[in-house]
Amino acid sequence: MNVNKLLTRLLLGVITIGLAACARNPVTGKREISLMSTEQEIAIGKESHPSVVATMGLYEDQKLNSFINEKGKAMAKVSHRPDLPYQFYIVDSPVVNAFAVPGGYVYFTRGILAHFNNEAEFAGVLGHEIGHITAKHAARSQKSQLLSTLALIGGAVLAPNVVGQNMEALQQGLGLLSLKYSRDHESESDELGVEYSSKIGYDANQMADFFGTLKRLSDNSGNAVPQFMSTHPDPGNRYTRVHQLAKEYQTNHAASYQVNRDQYLRMIDGIMYGEDPKQGYVENGQFYHPELKFQFPVPNGWQTQNSPSQFQMAGKDGKSAMILLLAKGNSLDEAAQNMVKELSLNVLENTKTTINGNPAYVIISQQQPQQQQGQPQQQQQQQDPKTTLQVGTWLIQYNNAIYALHGLSSAADFNGSFNTFKQVASNFRALTDPTKINRKPERIFVKTVPRDGSFREVMTALGMPASRMEELGVLNGQKADDRIARGAAIKVIGQ
Repeated sequence: MNVNKLLTRLLLGVITIGLAACARNPVTGKREISLMSTEQEIAIGKESHPSVVATMGLYEDQKLNSFINEKGKAMAKVSHRPDLPYQFYIVDSPVVNAFAVPGGYVYFTRGILAHFNNEAEFAGVLGHEIGHITAKHAARSQKSQLLSTLALIGGAVLAPNVVGQNMEALQQGLGLLSLKYSRDHESESDELGVEYSSKIGYDANQMADFFGTLKRLSDNSGNAVPQFMSTHPDPGNRYTRVHQLAKEYQTNHAASYQVNRDQYLRMIDGIMYGEDPKQGYVENGQFYHPELKFQFPVPNGWQTQNSPSQFQMAGKDGKSAMILLLAKGNSLDEAAQNMVKELSLNVLENTKTTINGNPAYVIISQQQPQQQQGQPQQQQQQQDPKTTLQVGTWLIQYNNAIYALHGLSSAADFNGSFNTFKQVASNFRALTDPTKINRKPERIFVKTVPRDGSFREVMTALGMPASRMEELGVLNGQKADDRIARGAAIKVIGQ
């Protein structure tokens, strides 16, 4: 088949897909290719929910759960897709985040609920997440990915030698295009957040103010990336734009819009803040797990992330990382076999040992290269050490469970990282210190400001340490020198 005929077939295939699956978007009113039916969206939500719960857990708070469901149902009724079976959940994570899954599933972390300072901020983010669902952003992203793939295929057909040499650059270019789609979706959801939250009576200017909180969190984390490389628009830019959207909406729809600060703060009084010690926590260079009763060191300067299903940590240079999770198997042999098979690993070394009295295996392996059709087997085995993943795994049998502690780096960097991996794994040991085992979680408590003063003065009067002033400022949406009136409600951190 010649090039022109093949390209024609590809283009006809795209046109056929468009004719078969073209539908009107409920938000924009425009006809567009849709590769996901409403039934499929609902099915995705139902299938995804158990995984979300298993990964993050649900936060049980009857008062807060009732609140988000009441507001969520009210907002769903005024949205562009009121007939979806919406469901609203609080997940047990300290991360400041909210997300939506197709079919009507909306999730708020307890971390973001702790950072809201009024109902209107919450309502704006709620509207934003419902907007992702009503505008069918998941389906539209799926369409863009398909068209990007077809564009690569078309390029390969037209100029296979040139595209072959530049495939990686092209894929990066298409990846940035996908990020742009994502930013467009986020901006569209901001507009819908203003509209939906305003329709149920809230002041959308407060949604804009919450982007100020997000910007401070981003700036303080040191992980900010240029806007053109981010899937989300810059929070500072969103602050300005959403304020403008709110002003326009309220000009065109004159009404009394609510903020409800004190009501919201009373609801979150006592909410858990930060890591739940029961699920493990890092302190003074050690990771402690009070329920499973083990501990191991965290390398100096490494960043960590914990969840109910795994603990991750990585060096700031991005060259090495470690992951702890439960291994699958009733014995070390079975766990090793399952791991090698599931992760498609090529074992280089396998050694039996003991770690602080616990039976263990040390397995050094590499990720197997993908078999490419028509390529000789001998050539298949030659891998670039800079791009080949090498793994040092310590399988440790402890307290009727088998834990897998993986050290990950490129094959080129593995020898330099191995001593760090080994130092962590060799210090996996039983946790017996009762002060670590019985650690209580921190919580948000709402206090009444005892006297007029600056935010710093008020926090000091309430017994908060100076070292946490910026953290408390972000939590309350205040700067250190902002004036706070006597009798105002304010958030502090305690146990």
